[in-house]
Amino acid sequence: MSLLGGIRPPITVLSVLLLALAGFTAFSLGSVREDRLPEAVLTSQQHFAEDGAIALRASLDESVTDLNRAAALFSTGKPVAPDAVLDRIGSVYQKWRGTAVVEIGSGRLLAARGENLPLTAIDRTELSGEAGLAPRMVTLANGETRLLTLSLLAWQDQPQQLLVASSSLRFPGISLGGFRSIAVVGQGGTVLSTDGIPEPEMVLTDLQRADVKRDTKQLASFAKSAARKARANPLTVKEPGSGGFPGVSGSLTGGEWGGERAAAGYARLSGPEPGVATHATSLELTVVAMVNIAQNPARTSDAVAGLVLAGALLLVGALVVALLVATVQRPLITLFLESRRLTRGDLARPVTVPRGSEAARIAAALERLRVHLRGGDSAPGFRARRRRRTGARTLLAVCGVLLLAWCVPLGLVVNRAGEDVVVPQQLVNDQRERTDTLNDRIRRALNEGQADLLSVASLMGQDTSPEQMAAFLERTAQEHLRYGSLYVLDHTGKALAQAGGDPRAPLGKGPRKEPVALYDGAKEPVIVATAEIPGREGAAVVGEFRIDFLNSLLKRPGLGEIRVVDSKHRVIGSNSGYRAFEELDDERLDALVTGSALKVGMAPRPGSILYRSGGDHVIAAAAPFAGGGAAKELDWTVVSWQSAKGLAIHEYSLQNRTVLAGLLGLAVGAACLGWLRIIVVAPLRELASRAEALADGDLRTVLYPRHHDEVGAVTRSLEIIRQQLQQRQQQRKQAGAAPSAPVGRN
Repeated sequence: MSLLGGIRPPITVLSVLLLALAGFTAFSLGSVREDRLPEAVLTSQQHFAEDGAIALRASLDESVTDLNRAAALFSTGKPVAPDAVLDRIGSVYQKWRGTAVVEIGSGRLLAARGENLPLTAIDRTELSGEAGLAPRMVTLANGETRLLTLSLLAWQDQPQQLLVASSSLRFPGISLGGFRSIAVVGQGGTVLSTDGIPEPEMVLTDLQRADVKRDTKQLASFAKSAARKARANPLTVKEPGSGGFPGVSGSLTGGEWGGERAAAGYARLSGPEPGVATHATSLELTVVAMVNIAQNPARTSDAVAGLVLAGALLLVGALVVALLVATVQRPLITLFLESRRLTRGDLARPVTVPRGSEAARIAAALERLRVHLRGGDSAPGFRARRRRRTGARTLLAVCGVLLLAWCVPLGLVVNRAGEDVVVPQQLVNDQRERTDTLNDRIRRALNEGQADLLSVASLMGQDTSPEQMAAFLERTAQEHLRYGSLYVLDHTGKALAQAGGDPRAPLGKGPRKEPVALYDGAKEPVIVATAEIPGREGAAVVGEFRIDFLNSLLKRPGLGEIRVVDSKHRVIGSNSGYRAFEELDDERLDALVTGSALKVGMAPRPGSILYRSGGDHVIAAAAPFAGGGAAKELDWTVVSWQSAKGLAIHEYSLQNRTVLAGLLGLAVGAACLGWLRIIVVAPLRELASRAEALADGDLRTVLYPRHHDEVGAVTRSLEIIRQQLQQRQQQRKQAGAAPSAPVGRN
């Protein structure tokens, strides 16, 4: 018999799979325990740390890029005095705590601005090496850590100069809320900088000082654990192709105090794409975000419910298997034995007629053929009276209905999450804070883009030729992929120089007065940044941001759907498919955007809500542009929302596991019953028709077995009987005898 053919393998596999499914149902549904800190809350802390790592990496890389580009632009022109270099840089960028220009050959300090820099930490003899100008971290006398960024100023026939800038390892625009702290951790687990935990001298009471001491100790413990775990290879800690954050990240739990437990997320700085290294990633820093979360009382689902469902499946499975064995397997095996007996010449005993329509028809045909082989005097074409029996297809349908009776309620009725679902408040808070952090990242990106144009414009003057302008624009376009088009306009709107793609905003008018503006007359939004050229009245450098650049900033795992809307609530950008300038299709989201734009005190504040939509809980948040910079006047809002159904919440986890059990039952039933239908039932029905035709006298049609199984064995036996009858007919014709036995119609 074939290994996968025949009647036994599908029934056996069905039995084993139903038994395994019953065990899975009892285990997964009968012992679902809700942790006191839900998994969804821990995952949210992990995503929060990932946001911090992305923001810190982007800020550090942007700082290095800006300094290198500024030094390169200065080096392309005439020599500039060190003080003028620092003044121009300081007027455009306000991101560095201190800057300095040092003559490399002599080590003489030529100019300085801001805080005093630890220049002794720079070995001037190593600057010509492969990583001589790489950014480096230094520790000041007061214990604070600074990042030194280096770049080269070089003019012909002038001594080479080193441009140095220092910055702190602070997070740009991370919204911590009222109870969260965040830290930058070095490779050895040392906390390099923190935000969110006040200094002991800043609090008033002994209780507050005790809380600060406890949180500081807990954060240091998290820092050591995170630094150790972050050393792992990303390929070993997450599934390849799983997407999301490209680096190593995770969550940690700490001590309990006053009904709250400390939870933290950690994420190591990684490139924008897997395997892509940047200046910031070479520092091997890790971000740790910690928050104290109120614990829920532990709850355990009713174990009896899982056992009842598993017992019901065992009962249904036993009934299905018994039905298949009694009405399909045993009759087919009986046919196989009876047909083999006839081919061996044992014609004395009548053929046993089993149950089942097809099996009974084949058995009746075998009985008629047995009579013919014994030389019976039945007339040719004699048809035995047939009883109407239930066919194999109907039996399979009955088995399918029995399995559906167990599977369908699990998918539609049992353990459904209703209105009593408990969504932790921490998830709502995290949605708001993460949306506000993303909003700040977008605003800063637009501000930095406009600042880059200011830097380029500061190098242009009355005597700058269009060719030199084009060179500056080309360099900027190559170093910053955020721009789709760069060009210089004079006061009449005429383009003096251009780089990148064709302008999408209409020309012919003078440059815009707004530093950052939105043009909505094209098929897609066009964000236009403008920087006036000093000393060239009415002329300005104009850059058009690629809309893909804006959308790429919105890729944040765990935030759900994200939209950037303007003051008219029209969609400007999205992390998924959208139609430009369409309106939000949910009245609650529209009201949330309107409410978040209202000023609370001096500025609007981000908001979040939890509401029901279509039977599911939805977490939504909105954060308006509230910081400073050129992009503030856009009056945009970032709104995000996601269904709580996809989060690791107890009620939804139980519902999902229940639905999974029902789907597995459907899959098992469809696979095994379909297997029986194709391998056994369909060939058996065809064989019944062939057997009756043979018994009716059709000796010409050759019977070929489809498979090497029980049905195929019966088919081969009938073929042997056909050949025996055909030989007997030919012998009688040769003997000239009258055909008394049933013969063919030929």
